[in-house]
Amino acid sequence: MAVTAKAYSNFPLNALEKVMNLETDTIKCMLCTSSYTPDQDAHDFKDNVDNEVSGTGYTAGGATVADPAVTIASKVTKFDGTDVEWTSSTLTARYAVIYDDTPSGDGAKPLLCYIDFGEDKSSENGTFRIEFHASGIITVTVA
Repeated sequence: MAVTAKAYSNFPLNALEKVMNLETDTIKCMLCTSSYTPDQDAHDFKDNVDNEVSGTGYTAGGATVADPAVTIASKVTKFDGTDVEWTSSTLTARYAVIYDDTPSGDGAKPLLCYIDFGEDKSSENGTFRIEFHASGIITVTVA
């Protein structure tokens, strides 16, 4: 199955209204089970996300995306960061949800995007790793 990634609809609005600063805020990647149903239009903050995974080596709220950076070149704005991983983990996930963890309270933590692995992915006392696309976590191209 193919892996797909999609931005939540409110991501551009939150960025434009300076609700988040992608380079200085704490950006996190949390894992969810196949019971989570992403809704690009209705889900805007972390409190809309349910069915987070639990398991050995996984901490609720997910892992921090290190070295977040925004670059602009040739009409393309790219947000990227270091790949995330959970070592010595035993878990099963279907989705990864990227969000801004800086605001206080889950109802104020804006969602950026989610990654659908296309099927459940598991680790058994091993490393569960998400390698972000070479083009970045999110890219926006203007005409």
